Amino acid sequence: MMIKKGFLVLVVLAFVAVASVSVMADDHVLKVGATPVPHAEILEFVQDDLAEKGIELEIIEFTDYVTPNLSLDDGSIDANYFQHIPYLEQFNADRGLDLVPVARIHVEPIALYSDKYDSLEDIPEGASIAVPNDPSNEGRALILLHNSGVITLDDPENLNATPIDIIDNPKNLRFNELEAAQLPRILPDVAGAVINTNYALEANLNPLEDALVIEDSDSPYVNVLVVRSEDQNNEKIEILRDVLNSQKVEDFILEEYQGAVVPAFTPVDGDDVSEEAVRSNYIF
Repeated sequence: MMIKKGFLVLVVLAFVAVASVSVMADDHVLKVGATPVPHAEILEFVQDDLAEKGIELEIIEFTDYVTPNLSLDDGSIDANYFQHIPYLEQFNADRGLDLVPVARIHVEPIALYSDKYDSLEDIPEGASIAVPNDPSNEGRALILLHNSGVITLDDPENLNATPIDIIDNPKNLRFNELEAAQLPRILPDVAGAVINTNYALEANLNPLEDALVIEDSDSPYVNVLVVRSEDQNNEKIEILRDVLNSQKVEDFILEEYQGAVVPAFTPVDGDDVSEEAVRSNYIF
């Protein structure tokens, strides 16, 4: 009986030891959700730097704009990196979530592309233009068209504008509202499409070379690293933020994307990284 009890104690101790090692290992893993280009590519670039700091970065790739936030909220991932602040704010409001940005990383100028026409002037009357169907990116697309003189919006400062807000449409253009990820695939079937740069790059479209119109560099749509509100001061998150905001990453973005992606970093010297600060300190 004593032998059996002793064996049982050893088994329990061994299990506890294994469990402890597992927990310790998990403490060094950071799961970050991202869309493939450029977000996952930028994260892959910093994996070795994080490993040197004792963090194993696990990149979870997503191909839509909804699942990364839901996965962050339910704890499946620790952070995500794919969205701009207007989209995050709208998503939080619509879903009742409390996700917060902790670092600004880059801007991807949105642009209008066409497989059929070489200039805005060539687009015929009554043609179809495809735009993203989520509120913040649809507003962004319409503001781009407003600033290009294609349409006139009632309030060009309204980041959530929809086609209802168009007060002048000289060419009587029709707007097809589609999921952002579908826009490159629909491009051959419409006169033009306003496409987010991450999806454009995946489709081998270069906004600097292929776009009819591109967003100005003073865009407020900076892409951010996002976490649950309770994790804003998490040590692993702070290390990731500092690495992403490094000169090394800035140089990589500038060289790799040649202006199609623009660095827009948060200071990392202890400055406020609250949502208000992240939103207000745009750097281009």
